[in-house]
Amino acid sequence: MRAAVVGARRTAEELGRAFPGFVVRTSGGDNVLDAVSDEPALIVSTPGAEPVAEGGYSAALLLDTWLMLARPDLRAPEEAVRRWFNAAALVRPARAGGTVILVGDPSALPLQAIVRWSPEGFATREIEERRAARLAPAAKLAELTGPAEAVTDLITRLRDLLPPAAGLEVLGPVDVDDETVRAVVRTPRTHGTALVRALKEAQSTRATKKTPGTVRLQVDPPTFG
Repeated sequence: MRAAVVGARRTAEELGRAFPGFVVRTSGGDNVLDAVSDEPALIVSTPGAEPVAEGGYSAALLLDTWLMLARPDLRAPEEAVRRWFNAAALVRPARAGGTVILVGDPSALPLQAIVRWSPEGFATREIEERRAARLAPAAKLAELTGPAEAVTDLITRLRDLLPPAAGLEVLGPVDVDDETVRAVVRTPRTHGTALVRALKEAQSTRATKKTPGTVRLQVDPPTFG
């Protein structure tokens, strides 16, 4: 049996055995390095904790790319591409011998964005897909979680507060557990401000009238779970 993902510390240990005589340093957790010298060394870093190397790195190996893409988060590909570009930017240019290697599915669009060095192309495709699915930022969404009666009451108040032109759409509610349900409300982006204002007003009215049940709101949630 072997773990599907090896942590930074274990990776550093294995690299130390594979490359005896080379300095191996780790950056991450409570030991984040800001910078390293240009002395030959292997630097093992967790995402976002990559130190700046004097003169740039000669190579970067980005492991477990599939793991970042598998997160149950609407912004997982966006976040992965951002982190990968940040890491790759620390490497010397190709004309100076710099090399970046990604370990993952070469057909995955986020990896293709790095290979083509085209963040703008990835962003364009991402916004097109979100527009087709009516997800943020193409639409304004809010997640409502709480007791069924409270969520239904809040949705009813929203319908009364928003004009038909706002195009309010309600998805759900669906059961979360025996006592809690979740619903998603959304409008076109142009009516996003009106939706947020109506949510605040509806919640305030419920609080003033001491309506039973607490509804948790999250606007433009990064994930639905």
